[in-house]
Amino acid sequence: MKTSPVTAQDLQRSVIAVPPLARHDDLSLNEAANKALLGHLEAGGVRNVMYGGNANFYNVGVSEYGRIVDMLAGLAGADTWILPSVGPDYGKMMDQAAILRSRAFPTAMLLPMSFPYTDAGLADGVRRFTDALGKPAVVYIKSADYLAPATAARLIEEGRIVAFKYAVVRDNPSKDAYLSSLLQSVDSRWIVSGIGERPAIIHYRDFGLKSFTSGSVCVAPRGSMRLLQLLREGRYDEAETVREQYMGLEDCRDGISPIRVLHDAVTLSGVADMGPMLPLLTGISSAERERVAPVARALAAWDRETVAA
Repeated sequence: MKTSPVTAQDLQRSVIAVPPLARHDDLSLNEAANKALLGHLEAGGVRNVMYGGNANFYNVGVSEYGRIVDMLAGLAGADTWILPSVGPDYGKMMDQAAILRSRAFPTAMLLPMSFPYTDAGLADGVRRFTDALGKPAVVYIKSADYLAPATAARLIEEGRIVAFKYAVVRDNPSKDAYLSSLLQSVDSRWIVSGIGERPAIIHYRDFGLKSFTSGSVCVAPRGSMRLLQLLREGRYDEAETVREQYMGLEDCRDGISPIRVLHDAVTLSGVADMGPMLPLLTGISSAERERVAPVARALAAWDRETVAA
């Protein structure tokens, strides 16, 4: 596992995968399946892996947390950055900070709180967490005006931030007043596009965000890495052709559930058996699996047969 301090270059060197977490039927950790998925990502060129919402870290108990992060650290290659998540509530993130402080992870991501919080209280929580961890953090922005731009800038100035994962969903991602206001106070190198392939081109070309997270990369890592390379080269028409391959699965995720569809899509595509989801979530229904399965398999086949070739 990569343990050196995270830089903007680290964030931009690879798509940031946000995979699910595999479990056995009794909900114990499935090390073999998690290793298979991580190996699949690494074989496709991915070197940044973030375990957060798709891995259902919202529902992970503190009692299990150490076992999870130790397993992931042990499975990763020497050049792979593993980023665990904490929270979203203050008590849980501080308990998890105590666990992570004795490990070599270079940072952790604060899962987004929906209620209750204030701007000043959230900033205070970031400060206390990074003090307890002894390292800067990634802050996950999932709702509009979650953190005031001036507050975000102050946290950067204080050395408390690795990056902001920006995942505010817009009907038209090219029109985003909150992102625009953030970029007036924060340099674009501090913000990662956090909603997968759908807005990746617009976020890169129009807003200057130079890296993006992806769940569908778990099914098709080579294509997602190809998309990032084309964006770097300014070949936006070709990038759009690659991006289009992901829209079938992304449509399923947006239409049903981003987390639940991805979890089962990894299994249905043949990459690795993710098993059941940890409560309070459940896998998709039989009817939904019939919709998702052919889409996931087609994306995996395209990645394997077209991009790899």
